[in-house]
Amino acid sequence: MSIIDVPSFRGVDLATDHYLMVAEVRERLAVSKKAAQRFDGEGFNLRKLNDLEVRKQYQIEITNRFATLENLSDDEDINKAWENINENIKTSAKERLGLQELKQHKPWFDEKCLRFFFRSMEAG
Repeated sequence: MSIIDVPSFRGVDLATDHYLMVAEVRERLAVSKKAAQRFDGEGFNLRKLNDLEVRKQYQIEITNRFATLENLSDDEDINKAWENINENIKTSAKERLGLQELKQHKPWFDEKCLRFFFRSMEAG
């Protein structure tokens, strides 16, 4: 939260010796990084696209999948068409790129910390 401006208004009759103050405040909402990086719970291994052969195979597969979508009628529901496009992209990425492995974080409170805690409890 940021305070942008705080003007005081002298002479406002409030039966007190204080001045009326008004604050202009700016509130910024931030999306957490974890929420922004999520893609329906699936993360694709995009580093594989750096390999030229994998990238070409992925491009060919996407092109082939969208070629089949071109034959669909124009009367189809737009939401149904979007679901088909979304599903084709996800399926192609899962087949060619694979899912990204989740990082295993070490717990910060490990056995060493526990021993130190118990020693400090015994000493004190």
